[in-house]
Amino acid sequence: MILPPDGFTAAYSRQILELIERYRIPTITNISSLAVDGALASYAPSVVDPFRRAAGYVDRIFKGEKPTELPVQYPTKYDLVINLKTAKALGLEIPSSLLLRADDVIE
Repeated sequence: MILPPDGFTAAYSRQILELIERYRIPTITNISSLAVDGALASYAPSVVDPFRRAAGYVDRIFKGEKPTELPVQYPTKYDLVINLKTAKALGLEIPSSLLLRADDVIE
């Protein structure tokens, strides 16, 4: 199951996690905390990276560039979180090549 990034998922995350555990449903989401709490995996834009890149924008503004003329920046770094505990409970084996690419592996 793919959980969409919306208010419903955020509001009912506890109940959703209980249901996916009860019915053994492999689930991926874009909310890394859900992968930590029991979803199989999450793949989402990094939470930290935009803050690091914002410093460059602040520097450009202080040097005289107009904020309205700066380009919109989109995410460039995505984090992959895999929950091996959930994978084991579901009887799934995650390929080592995927585990090596993961930014965080929950054991």
